[in-house]
Amino acid sequence: MRLDKFLKVSRLIKRRTVANEVSDMGRVLVNDNPAKPAKQLKENDIITIEYANRKVKAKILKIPSGNVSIQEASTLYEIIE
Repeated sequence: MRLDKFLKVSRLIKRRTVANEVSDMGRVLVNDNPAKPAKQLKENDIITIEYANRKVKAKILKIPSGNVSIQEASTLYEIIE
């Protein structure tokens, strides 16, 4: 699954356009490397998102096949820091 779509369905970032913008600014890292929105993700990848005043680091536990419900979204990843 693409990085921008995963960020949206997991609700780490609310909208896909915002996920694209943040990725293009270089504020999203996958396994400590800057990642473009089209980066293909795998299970156990580590995503780091740099917000204005904090960083969120999450490990991907499961890649969904499509859209997921709000209740399922938090089961896709595990917050590390």
